[in-house]
Amino acid sequence: MIAIRDLRFAWTDGPFQLQIPRLDIVRGEAAVLAGPSGCGKTTLLNLICGILSPAAGLVEVAGTDIGHLADADRRLFRLRNIGLVFQDFQLIDYLDVLGNVLLPCRIQPSVRLSPALRERGLELLNQVGLGSFSQRPVTRLSQGERQRVALCRALLLNPQLLLADEPTGNLDPDNSRRMVELLLQESRRSGATLIMVTHDHSLLPMFDRTLPFLQYLARTDGTDAGTSA
Repeated sequence: MIAIRDLRFAWTDGPFQLQIPRLDIVRGEAAVLAGPSGCGKTTLLNLICGILSPAAGLVEVAGTDIGHLADADRRLFRLRNIGLVFQDFQLIDYLDVLGNVLLPCRIQPSVRLSPALRERGLELLNQVGLGSFSQRPVTRLSQGERQRVALCRALLLNPQLLLADEPTGNLDPDNSRRMVELLLQESRRSGATLIMVTHDHSLLPMFDRTLPFLQYLARTDGTDAGTSA
């Protein structure tokens, strides 16, 4: 599902470098990225989904070299194949809860809103305990509730790949486990690959594999600390 070869990425305004000689994640696998803040976990997710482009190397998702697609093609590929849960949620304040879940149907003409998709959106909201909030403005939600809306939006189109960046960061332990169980349930039901970033080590045993991210971080003195996985 994901094949990374000789990946190199660096920010232009600092010493940080990400160097990954080899990383493979198979279709249907549930993997978790663990590591301290600032080591590049979110950067890697953004490279995998095409929000960022590598300076060198291959980032292949479902057989597509996403790093070398044109901007418009990357956006369309991401919408059709990847579900994203961002750290900052990226909800639209002027839309209600269900409107935010159905947002993918508004931003791309090739994805049409159908009764089945609307029903799926409501079903997902029910699963995360927000079924009665479907018409509530997102400005009236707590941080944890906003996070659950973002999760439902990511799951709406049954993506081949789910990328979740700290999806439980604002949730209590019970709701954290519930959210991860929903991610795992939906990914397994559809055969999707799941990659999640977390600092919560109590969640690691729920996944097929933990990727220890420190091994990929290049030292700021220029010494390559990357190894294959």
